[in-house]
Amino acid sequence: MIEQQLEQARLASLSLLELDEKQINDVLRKLADALEANTEAIIAANAKDLSRMDQSDYRYDRLLLNAGRIAGIASDTRNVASLPSPLHIQLSEVVRPNGMVIRKVSVPFGVIGVIYEARPNVTIDVFSLCFKAGSAVLLKGGKEAADSNICEVEIIHQVLREAGLPEALCTLLPNDHAATAELLNAVGKVDLIIPRGSRRLIDFVRDTAKVPVIETGAGVCHTYIDKDADTRKAADIVNNGKTRRISVCNALDCVVVHRDKLEDLPFICAPLCQNPEMAKQVIIYADDLSYKALEGHYPDALLKHALPEHYGYEFQAYKLSIKTVDNLDEAIRFVSEMTSRHSESIVSENQDACDRYSRVIDAACVYQNLPTSWTDGAQFGLGAEIGISTQKLHARGPMALREITTYKYIIIGEGQTRP
Repeated sequence: MIEQQLEQARLASLSLLELDEKQINDVLRKLADALEANTEAIIAANAKDLSRMDQSDYRYDRLLLNAGRIAGIASDTRNVASLPSPLHIQLSEVVRPNGMVIRKVSVPFGVIGVIYEARPNVTIDVFSLCFKAGSAVLLKGGKEAADSNICEVEIIHQVLREAGLPEALCTLLPNDHAATAELLNAVGKVDLIIPRGSRRLIDFVRDTAKVPVIETGAGVCHTYIDKDADTRKAADIVNNGKTRRISVCNALDCVVVHRDKLEDLPFICAPLCQNPEMAKQVIIYADDLSYKALEGHYPDALLKHALPEHYGYEFQAYKLSIKTVDNLDEAIRFVSEMTSRHSESIVSENQDACDRYSRVIDAACVYQNLPTSWTDGAQFGLGAEIGISTQKLHARGPMALREITTYKYIIIGEGQTRP
């Protein structure tokens, strides 16, 4: 059955090559309308998934769909429709001495497989991006979001049928290990695999797949507060980076603070414990110096001594570690050792320090006086994203339309023969 679905996806991808940009955009706009029209059905399906998950699970927030989030997904789909097509763009042209013209042109991958966990928004985001970029998509969602994914794919299929297009342009594979194994080994049938989820999932896909993989890595994100940082900016940046959404990969995990700013640390951390909901107040794992600076100024129940395992760790919870450093050099060494190469930030009014940090830190996104929470395809003006790539081959950072195309050379001549 899986082999047949893979073959159908390959054949369906060829139909996209015949569509013009207007036809593709019309389908996406109709999909956005259909999502909003079926909001109640999506919420009902999502409620079944939510009923099987403990609310204290960090994935619960990612799994949750409500009217506002569905409207946001529909808006992202319309944004994708409004963006320029990433296909058939002439990337370069060279005319050789013999008159032969060599053009480098963007083209679809063909068939893209995406493996993800409790993230039902990914179902629509991935389809809309792949469809706009000319590729069929094979979805391998987690069992936690099974009912939500089924409902969303049914809506996609309805829109495809009404447009006279094959349903196999979007295929939801079964929730079992056999389907995963088939997908990862489908050489010649699947052109690219993109995993989205935990470090464990990403490592498994990378280590197991025979099909090419682009890693959308886990986020261990740091913010360095330099001795020349503006204290109020630092407080806002740390609070937004940590508490905006704890379950996302761009959430802040560790504050690295210059020892000259320790006296300002109580002010910087104060917003982290001011949420009236106790469950949403941030537990801080502080090293000795920062612990002393916060002691008596931060709630005792929320202030802990840091252990080695609290550094280089993606919390995905209302938890944060703090590391004190003596200077910028030490901050760079620490972050370079602990980073997952996702998103890193420096807070400083010293432009030389900002420039050096940005130049030396090896991450997909490096911020100056901004929280890491900005790492997002929509916020970068890319429309919905398919993931944040932390590798260096082909794509890095937020992956949107341009990043899920490849290219080919078209060579034009008038009968020239090679000597």
